[in-house]
Amino acid sequence: MDKINWRLWTVVFMCFFSVWSLIPTITWFKMSDDAKSQAEKEKSPILGKILKLGLDLRGGTHLLLEVDISKLPDNVHTKDAVNRATEVIRNRIDQFGVAEPLIAKQGDKWIVVQLPGIKNPQSAKALIGKTALLEFRIVSTTGKNSDIIDSFNKLGVTPEKFRENPNAYPDVQRLLPEGSSIFENKEGSYSVLDKALLTGAAISNAKVEFGGQFGQPVVSIEFNKDGGRVFAQVTGDNIQRSLAIVLDGIIQSAPVIRSRIPDGKAIIEGGFNSEDARLLATVLRAGALPAPVKVIEERTVGPSLGSDSIKKGFGSTLVGVAIVVIFMLVYYGFSGFIADIALCLNLLFLMGIMSYFQFTLTLPGVAGIALTLAMAVDANVLILERIREELATGKSSRAAVDAGYTKVFSTIIDSNLTTLIAAVFLFQFGTGTIRGFAVTLSIGLIISMFTAVSVTKLIYEFLFKENFLLKFKI
Repeated sequence: MDKINWRLWTVVFMCFFSVWSLIPTITWFKMSDDAKSQAEKEKSPILGKILKLGLDLRGGTHLLLEVDISKLPDNVHTKDAVNRATEVIRNRIDQFGVAEPLIAKQGDKWIVVQLPGIKNPQSAKALIGKTALLEFRIVSTTGKNSDIIDSFNKLGVTPEKFRENPNAYPDVQRLLPEGSSIFENKEGSYSVLDKALLTGAAISNAKVEFGGQFGQPVVSIEFNKDGGRVFAQVTGDNIQRSLAIVLDGIIQSAPVIRSRIPDGKAIIEGGFNSEDARLLATVLRAGALPAPVKVIEERTVGPSLGSDSIKKGFGSTLVGVAIVVIFMLVYYGFSGFIADIALCLNLLFLMGIMSYFQFTLTLPGVAGIALTLAMAVDANVLILERIREELATGKSSRAAVDAGYTKVFSTIIDSNLTTLIAAVFLFQFGTGTIRGFAVTLSIGLIISMFTAVSVTKLIYEFLFKENFLLKFKI
């Protein structure tokens, strides 16, 4: 009786836990699209309690990025640069607020980015693609600036092209002070700037504020300890000179230094709108890419495709489960009904656990659920066939059930364990949706061993104890 009570309370707890875990998910999918959008904007607490859907079910954006290794410094290895770019992009996407993104390396210089729920990829592409090389340079005050710019204009090249290979233009190079170069303003004019005194690597925080001219958005930045010390020295040594703030080779602003700034704080003004300012603050917090990246493949999965995938995937799973349930009832009778109860509990427990831990459900994950249910039925078939053999030898119903479970237990463990090992390797070496399949399969196998062996045995023991099942046929 103690064994029955222990298993009974375990099953009861799992039932309540699974239902409780699934309530937010059920509530979410019953909400209208407008209500979901509003909840996402307000970052509703329900978002942290629901079962996540992958790109193939929810819809979103798939991007394949290529790191431009030709722009890497000679002392930076390609593998290290791609690893760094992957990490920077992951940090940017995390701060951008995309739920369950996939960012993974592919090959030697490519990065795959999947953004579920992002139906307009333009802002994401702008966020990902920014090199975010931030430099602070003093505007040159040499009397040769006009001559330098005139000579440069005669060449008919862009500042970016000149900076890539300044030795190719010796006439201009000869006029420039050491370490200085030519940069373009946002208005299109050119300025000569001294060497970089500070870069974005010294920034510890960046955020959007509304304090610019006419209340426009600005990006407030804060330097780390070392950066703050250098910034204080730079501003103290260059009072009444202009400090140019250069982002990705473009001068955003060049305010005049009125006094020494000791607190390590500065403001970037560039005529930003709210979205531009937010993206800039995000990339500055996440860090600069080691080299430019470009989008070489882009696919947008629409919400209709996601809806079709959900309907077809779950529809096929439910049809398969229904056929199995009917077969078990017809072929095994009352014992098949007990196996069906275990099958339903298996599905309930699996979905409850996935919802509680906020796993991402993908279309291959749905296939993993279907395979899990098939494995659960297979275990029940083994048990019932063994009980049928024991009954054929003349044993009583109670003895046949006990012998059936005892003799088949090791076979069930072996078959599920080998499949579980394969699922672990799929998770370890797979990416994206393959991992989703491995997760659902692994959890489902563990649950199926519990429901197929413990739950059905518990039902039989209860029926024998209450004398409801003195004799039965399979």
